[in-house]
Formats: sequence, structure tokens, C-alpha cells
Amino acid sequence: MGIPTIYPTGTTLFDPGKCWSGYTLFIARETGCALVDMNGNVVHLWKGLHGFPTKLLPGGQVMGSLGVRSPKYGFMDYMDVVQVDWDGNVVWKFDQYEYIEDPGQEGMWMARQHHDYQREGSPVGYYAPGLTPLVEGGNTLILGHKDVRDPRISDKPLLDDVIYEVNWEGDIIWEWVCSEHFDEMDFSEAARNALCRNPTMVVGKGEVGDWMHMNSISTLGPNRWYDQGDERFHPDNIIWDGRQSDIIAVTDKESGRIVWQIGPDYDGNQAVRELGWIIGQHHAHMIPRGLPGEGNILVFDNGGFSGYGSPNPGAPTGHNNALRDYSRIVEFNPITLKVIWQYSYEEAGFLPKMNNSDFYSPLISSVQRLANGNTLITEGSSGRIFEVTEAFEIVWEYVSPYYGINKNANFVYRAYRVPYDWVPQLERPDEKEIPKLDRSRFRVPGSVWKPEEGVVEVEGTLPYPGPQLCVSKVDEPKDG
Repeated sequence: MGIPTIYPTGTTLFDPGKCWSGYTLFIARETGCALVDMNGNVVHLWKGLHGFPTKLLPGGQVMGSLGVRSPKYGFMDYMDVVQVDWDGNVVWKFDQYEYIEDPGQEGMWMARQHHDYQREGSPVGYYAPGLTPLVEGGNTLILGHKDVRDPRISDKPLLDDVIYEVNWEGDIIWEWVCSEHFDEMDFSEAARNALCRNPTMVVGKGEVGDWMHMNSISTLGPNRWYDQGDERFHPDNIIWDGRQSDIIAVTDKESGRIVWQIGPDYDGNQAVRELGWIIGQHHAHMIPRGLPGEGNILVFDNGGFSGYGSPNPGAPTGHNNALRDYSRIVEFNPITLKVIWQYSYEEAGFLPKMNNSDFYSPLISSVQRLANGNTLITEGSSGRIFEVTEAFEIVWEYVSPYYGINKNANFVYRAYRVPYDWVPQLERPDEKEIPKLDRSRFRVPGSVWKPEEGVVEVEGTLPYPGPQLCVSKVDEPKDG
């Protein structure tokens, strides 16, 4: 997909009557952590605070990270998880998971956190009525890394995923190691062969296999399935997803066993075939109680490239053998796997085969269900955050103006919308509607719209109907 070299940034569309208004929090590339209002004004910036991701707590405190391990020796290893107040003072910090001694570096303790964490009280880390993250004294669930070797998976060194829980005092009170449950994950023989040959090798402390690449973890929280007697969905159980494997799964907190799973294969039965392949996904979670769609699974299904399996023309070795050139948001029932709501190029009104990649982020990205039933979508690769109604109308859109060292990249990993009253340091802002622009008439200074100048009419021409889709029809076979 090609994009213009110049396009507006900040808030480009805002319908106050249809939005669930509040502040939006996201990482402003190398600058820090930005909080913007609905009109795109930066109302607060925690300069130097980064995170994978950052999350706002009630009262104006925010969680994130103060640094990342050198990419020469670690891959996406964040050194700590911190909580800072409105003025940037650190009020809580954890970095005591592993003592690291990199060549030429002074030894130090690190959290090795990556991609996600959750503070006790909020299952998914975003606003839901009655499910509020603890600001003081709560436990924190952290997604981290561990270096392992496991010949069942590959003969190569692996960068494994771990989920561990720490209390307010910094004690590790629970840990789950992904590779220890490899045999529960239903990889086919073809997938095992491809995974053994190339467990997604990345540079970091030499080359290591980022074989699963988990990118989200959250507890299920109170939900109707458990209330109805389904023990797989105990509120303390943890849902996670592996971007590279195309797996979404639930781990039983008490036993450590995987008790619910879809992927890595989406051809196994009629239910998963109708759900459709989920490829390279991010931010799979159960919609919390108190929000529309509660109990359903919500996921940003990136598309792009991922998976292990049989070779095909796009993946001659079987690595990254699942390929698709568009993204979709999927909400589905975890029992029946029936799709409840979906947003893709089709719902956005784009032409299939021609514009299906106009909604496409092959990397990063996230999705949040809002209290009024709208959905906040982070199309991360293009730095675009937008709010869409159940009927697929975009009612708020924001494009990040923060470009990093690479001036062509304004990536946003994940954004969160929070209520105004979570930030008592600020007065509720005045909201001003930003109507949808007529793109055909929008001009930058120096470029003037004068549609009637220079117009001549060529005699004998017929009206041009515009581009048409060419559809081939195969005749039905005739009897005999």
C-alpha cells in the first residue's frame, strides 16, 4: 500500500455526540509518553518515560519503563517496570527478575519485560466499570523473557516467553514458562519441522529464536462463562497470544496447564474455519465485565506474515507460512467461536482486491472496547488511532505527529482511552467538533482549488462511469 508523503497529523476527525470522550495515552516515539485530549492537544507529556506499553492509573499516575537493554545483547528487553506520578517521580519500580552481565557493560538487575503487564484490579489494563487498577499495594503480572535451550523445539538457543507475578514489595510470587508447555500446543509435524529449522531467529546476544513472540497477557476477570460453570474461564486464569505461532490460549493459573486454545492451525474443524485464520495477532483479550460484548474475545488480527507449517510459494521453507495483506478486528464467542463483530476493509467500505490493504498494520497495534460500545483501534504501523461505532462509522481519528530517528516512522504500539476523571490534575477540556473533510477539496497553502479554470469539453465523448471491478463467472456444469 502506498501512502502520500504529506498528510495531516493530530486529530483529523471528531464527532463529540458519538464518541466516548476522554484522554488518550500512547508512546510518542523517542520523546516520551503523551496524553492527548479529543482535539489532539497534548495535555501532558512524561518526557523520557517509555514503555511496552504505558498505562494510566486513576489519579494521574502512569506505568511504563525507564530504559531498554542494548539491542546488541537483548531483543526487546526492557530493564524495568515503573510507576511514576504526575510530576514524573518514581513511586514504584521492579527490575529484579534476572541479573544480566553483558559484554563491556556493568552487571545489573533487569525485569526483561516486553509487550505487556497488568496491575491487579484491572484484568486488561483499560477502563471497565468497577474494575479499577490498584494505584498502591497491588500485584503486577509481567510478560518477560528467559533464555533457554529445548531440543523438543529446536537445537538453536531460544528467547522464551515467561509470565511472572510480583507483589508491591518486589517479590516474585508466581511464574509460568512458555516452552515448558510446548507439547500442549498442537503443532503439526510440518510446523514442528519448520520451527526446528528456524524458530524465528533474531539478533540479540548472538542469534536466538523468538519462537512464540507473545505480545499480550491479561487475566480473564469475572465473566459469564465461569459463572455458568466453565472452569476454563476462572477469573484468575490468563489469556495470552503468540504472534509468531498464531496461537491464542488460556493458561490455568493454579495448574499451569493450557485449558483453552485456538491456533496454530485454523483448518481443524468447521468452527475455526468460519472464524478464519488469525495471523500475526496482537492484544487478544476477553472484554471485561461491564462493557458491551463482555466475555467475548477481542483481538487485532494483523495479517501480514507468521506461523510455521508446510512450504508454499510465499514461504518456501515453511517459516512465516501464513500470509494475508490486510488486517481485521475480530470479536468472537470463546465457546462457539462465532464472530460477533468484525472490522476490516469490507466494513470500512474499501474495494476488495483493490483497497483491502487500506486497513493494514502487519506489526504492533491494539484494540479497546469503550463503555458506549464503540471500539478504539490502534493501527500501529501508520501511527493511526481511531474510534469506530458498532455500525462501522469512524467518529474520531488521530494520526501521531511523533516521528523517531527514522523520519518515516510514527509507529504507535498501543493506545488507551481513559476517563477524564482519572486525571484530576486537569480541568475537563472544551470539546470542539472536527467535521470530516472533503479530501477532493483539501489543499495545503500554495495549492489552490479552482475546478472550473482550464476546462474544455471534448465533443462526442460519453460519460466515464469510473473504475469497475472485473468479475469472472464460471458457468455451472451442464448435465451429461
